[in-house]
Amino acid sequence: MIARIAALVLVCATAFMPVAATAQSGPLRIEITEGVIEPLPYAVPDFVAESAEAEQFAAELSRVIASDLTGTGLFREIPRDAHIARVSSFGAPVQFADWKAINAQALITGSVSADASGRLVVKFRVWDVFAGQELGQGMQFASDTSGWRRLAHKVADEVYSRLTGESPYFDSRVVFVSETGPKDARQKRLAIMDYDGANVQYVTDDSSIVLAPRFSPNGDRVLYTSYQTGFPRIHLLTVGTVSSTILQVGDGVMSFAPRFSPDGRMVVYSLTQGSNTDIYAMDLASGATRQLTSAPSIETAPSFSPDGQRIVFESDRSGTQQLYVMPAMGGEAQRISFGEGRYGTPVWSPRGDRIAFTKQNGGRFHIGVMRTDGSEERLLTASFLDEGPTWAPNGRVIMFSRETQGAQGSSALYSVDISGRNLKRVRTPAGASDPSWGPLQ
Repeated sequence: MIARIAALVLVCATAFMPVAATAQSGPLRIEITEGVIEPLPYAVPDFVAESAEAEQFAAELSRVIASDLTGTGLFREIPRDAHIARVSSFGAPVQFADWKAINAQALITGSVSADASGRLVVKFRVWDVFAGQELGQGMQFASDTSGWRRLAHKVADEVYSRLTGESPYFDSRVVFVSETGPKDARQKRLAIMDYDGANVQYVTDDSSIVLAPRFSPNGDRVLYTSYQTGFPRIHLLTVGTVSSTILQVGDGVMSFAPRFSPDGRMVVYSLTQGSNTDIYAMDLASGATRQLTSAPSIETAPSFSPDGQRIVFESDRSGTQQLYVMPAMGGEAQRISFGEGRYGTPVWSPRGDRIAFTKQNGGRFHIGVMRTDGSEERLLTASFLDEGPTWAPNGRVIMFSRETQGAQGSSALYSVDISGRNLKRVRTPAGASDPSWGPLQ
């Protein structure tokens, strides 16, 4: 298959089909291989500072952009000390021969300035080096100085989309449970961070145990389970505030595992009465509730399909923990997991084509994905304890929790792409678990 750089979409669009990108004297060639992706080499020189106030941000912007792109595993940055050409002006002609000489197939140039109000303005261009032409048109983004990292993520998102044809995900946030203290007395509180672990902000204190936070579809609210009253109850927090409200689902009952509907108007959750746990739905505006399951078993971890028509959930109605899909308003459920072991914590992909899950089998935990009918199951990870997958906004990357073994074991966040490649840890200030990836900002 022959394609220019802009058609690197084949790397991602083939999903589980391993591919490699190799440089040619003309077009970029994408070849099917035995499972290794050859990352696309690119260069991103330090952005040009067009004002004295912008000098402190110029190099940092290009570093964050490079970190975003390289972190996908699809791109390889050519170190700055290998650059032959120097970019001194945003409008200067590109010396393509110098970039070809170091095998840079894509080039990102940019500048940063401060306007009259003190806001940062970032301009950038993306170049196909071997074709000697610009990919798309130059763009600019603006923000106050505190948002400089978001500007870098926005640039990286645009570059990523132009070079892959995929939707972006860098300018997004993750809500998670921050954990401190020993394993037998762990303190937990909710925190929100950029997708790469930067800009951590704590949104609850550690006075009570909190679990399973879930972003709303537009990122303005968070659902989570709290033991503040002594037993699990669902709380709703508006991002940017310090107080939350408890969803009134009944007196003296345990409610947990909440998740928003795609339009943000409803919440599905599990509720335990006596020895039975079923799935319910609540209309947030009216408070009206509806019981969706009524089997004499444990039904939990519901997740809507992106179109809001179906719900995937876990149940032990067959005797072991398995995954089922039912209509969004309840009704007959179809089992979709049939492999060995136990399945749980299913989450529907934003693209609607796959479901991520946790699987326990043979003393190991795995994060996996399958088609929505249960076919094409693929395990992406294996460890002592991997659990709680959450999807990036573009449906191509999954973040999850990993806990290490032993009395001193700790939890951390990891990400992996849907092919099982590019497994890496997401750096957080302390232990972390239960991530929920929010939408693009």
